Amino acid sequence: MLDESKFVKSVFAIKELPKDNLPEIILCGRSNVGKSSFLNSLFNKKDLAKTSSTPGKTRSINYYLIDKKFYIVDLPGFGYAKISKTEREYWARLIQEFLSESNNIWLAFHLIDSRHKPTELDFKLNAMLHFFNIPFVVLLSKIDKLKQSEISDAKKNAIESFPELSLDDNLLTYSAVKNFGHKEILQRLSKIFY
Repeated sequence: MLDESKFVKSVFAIKELPKDNLPEIILCGRSNVGKSSFLNSLFNKKDLAKTSSTPGKTRSINYYLIDKKFYIVDLPGFGYAKISKTEREYWARLIQEFLSESNNIWLAFHLIDSRHKPTELDFKLNAMLHFFNIPFVVLLSKIDKLKQSEISDAKKNAIESFPELSLDDNLLTYSAVKNFGHKEILQRLSKIFY
């Protein structure tokens, strides 16, 4: 159960999306929020997803097949400033088209860096998930970098920003470094697919 994970393909245009209609769990969030690290730590593989210290590295929609049952789909990081405006607009359009075109999205994990308050981009992404009626869980990432009191503040900030969030329901904390929250995510995926 949740043993087999492999990279399948990178998609740069909507017409390249897989045609097999498998359920999709999507990963979304601002650039450099830790989506690749999340994937690698969740499935205990150092190089399942390529990580980089340079934000904005994921420039495509990346598909990972899990147990031949469902895809985890890593969307490009939202809004990285050090690329051209044209390229930023292309990514935003690609993400929006994907969310409107794919009929296979079962759940979104919206990653937010726990060290910062949600940004305007996080609000835009949240609005988009609501608009397309996509169920989502907010994951506060990188919590290993915070003290206990700061983790409490991060949770409070998230709930103040998005009142629909409820702790341990659709608001979870995660650390790719210490595998904190790892078990909860795997249990959630197991409940959906097994």
